Amino acid sequence: MNLPDLTNDRPAAASLLQRYRAVRAATLELAAPLSHEDMMVQSMPDTSPTRWHLAHTTWFFEHFLLSREAGHRPYREGWDYLFNSYYYTVGDMFQRPQRGLLSRPGVHEILAWRAHVDERMASLIGDAGDAEETAFLVELGLNHEQQHQELILTDIKHALSLNPLKPAYRDDVKLPPAATTELEFEEFPGGITEIGARGDGFCFDNETPRHRVLLNKYRLARRPVSNAEFREFVADGGYRRPEWWLSDGWTRVVQEQWARPVYWYEGLDSEFSLLGEIELDPNRPACHLSYYEADAYARWAGLRLPTEAEWESAVTHLQPEWDTPGLHPVDQTADRPFGQTWEWTQSAYAAYPGFKPLAGSLGEYNGKFMCGQLVLRGASCATPAGHSRSSYRNFFYPNARWQFSGLRLAADI
Repeated sequence: MNLPDLTNDRPAAASLLQRYRAVRAATLELAAPLSHEDMMVQSMPDTSPTRWHLAHTTWFFEHFLLSREAGHRPYREGWDYLFNSYYYTVGDMFQRPQRGLLSRPGVHEILAWRAHVDERMASLIGDAGDAEETAFLVELGLNHEQQHQELILTDIKHALSLNPLKPAYRDDVKLPPAATTELEFEEFPGGITEIGARGDGFCFDNETPRHRVLLNKYRLARRPVSNAEFREFVADGGYRRPEWWLSDGWTRVVQEQWARPVYWYEGLDSEFSLLGEIELDPNRPACHLSYYEADAYARWAGLRLPTEAEWESAVTHLQPEWDTPGLHPVDQTADRPFGQTWEWTQSAYAAYPGFKPLAGSLGEYNGKFMCGQLVLRGASCATPAGHSRSSYRNFFYPNARWQFSGLRLAADI
């Protein structure tokens, strides 16, 4: 297998097994507040039921690692068809929009499968955890699972939001009030800089290779746009005036009758959250915005969204560390100005110069989606601890609203 140089010191088998167990346990902890009925729900084609996330992440380890062992037999015949996501070189799969129709296998069966795979993975890591290829595949699988941990939260939030009773995913968490901070900008000199993974830890293939870019002088806001600031846009007729919208965005506004961010209630003083209905704190970052909404706000404000190169160059200087998980965005501090919402950039999701996807079926993981989507940078309150870095490239279609996505303003100098 042709492996990219994505990590330096490979973890020893013992530490890799410890990390494997911790990540897998974290997924179960996220699912713990949910009933089996909750885990069945698929509220729209872009989301998946929690039970599917539990199964798919298990399928990943079974298919890409355990199936390489001599004499391997799948845990259950046919489950690879049910829980493959989009790896067409592996085989056909049950179609994504219909995942909520699968009542079987049940949650108990899926949890038994997870336990079975975890036991076999412990043996595999113990036997070959120091081998370069095995260590890479395990680490890739764990980062893949962490992505699905975030999706468990965003997907169930959308599902619960459609319930008139406004049920909470968790009702035992209290959010601190956010502090008021002025919107200030940092100036950056531009010039030739490097972006992309540095090769000092795990990264996905789409973060490579590190390469040089030329930037003009620019300014970047020191925090994302707040609820209060976005509410001013709404009050000024932001969703009624086409002059601020891209053509495709205005079509969405009209066809789907957008009038405010997707989880805001009509009075603009409360919003739905994983904690149920909460007060719309004016100082927290505005989130669950599509690219169209983010771009329209920036135009209304007389500014623009940053490019991903501008964003990465700036954040490398402003925030060397991450790890701020939670269930809802809180205010950003001066020493941690990023990480509560994913931030839209104006950059199309495309390959870096010299990009080479992973060999084989794993090459389908990122590269084949480099068309029609836009890049988001940073992390969100739902991103697992240890999963964020300045070179991370998230990507979604411009109409996506169910992720914890916000915006940060930029301007030319």
